[in-house]
Amino acid sequence: MNKKLHELREEYKNIPIPVELDKLVTEALHEKPKKKRFVWPMTSVAAATVFVASVNLSPAAADTLSKIPGVKELVEVVTFEEVHDGKGTTKIDVATPKVSGLENQTLENNINADYQATTEKLYQEYKQQKGHFAVASDYKTITDHHGILSIEQTILHVQASGYEQKRYVTLDTKNEALITLPSLFKDTSYIEVISEEIIRQMHAQMKADDNKIYFVNPEQEPVDVFKSIHKNQQFYINDKGKLVISFDEYDVAPGYMGAVQFVIPTKVIQSILVGDRYIR
Repeated sequence: MNKKLHELREEYKNIPIPVELDKLVTEALHEKPKKKRFVWPMTSVAAATVFVASVNLSPAAADTLSKIPGVKELVEVVTFEEVHDGKGTTKIDVATPKVSGLENQTLENNINADYQATTEKLYQEYKQQKGHFAVASDYKTITDHHGILSIEQTILHVQASGYEQKRYVTLDTKNEALITLPSLFKDTSYIEVISEEIIRQMHAQMKADDNKIYFVNPEQEPVDVFKSIHKNQQFYINDKGKLVISFDEYDVAPGYMGAVQFVIPTKVIQSILVGDRYIR
């Protein structure tokens, strides 16, 4: 698969700059640009890969275009590749995101390398499985507001039962920096403060809705009782500037509740935030 993906990526990089560049820019000012898809035939080695290409520009031209309203959308998050394959009762459907347009190439390359590594890992899992097994992965931009870009990647494994995971990347697009959970706070006290707030919300939700169950009561053996978030717990910042903490399926609740999230009121964490640039 690596050799095939390498060939396809090289093909993608060599797409010529459109002659009608001025026309493309004019159209971009009036409507959201349509994505062009290049579909490659299925082979016995790997699934079909679909590349979604935006305008292939020199760094100088990209910098000029990024300053024109409406064109910035061309260089943010696109689909780098899609892998679809099936053999009997085993199936894979994976879409790999690609962050594009950052001047900080080290950051951009590291993010994209991680996304590609995830796709490779899922494909290897798929190749080794027999019987009833399916793996799927997709993504979406959940926040693109006030210089904050949050990308959600959903990974689903199905084998007898399903297991859903959520992975997030949150960027400061103005300063071109990766936002981590620890970087938002003055010290590690956020772990205890946020954990206590989540436990409070869990109890409140269960009291209000009998259909909701969280692993917070000691008598719920043999499950592990939730006590604390991890230092680098999955999170994102929503379009209202609120911190949202995410848990994978089965982490803190039964499988039927899926992956769950908790919005943390800013007043709860205000005093321990480094500043109000991101969380409001």
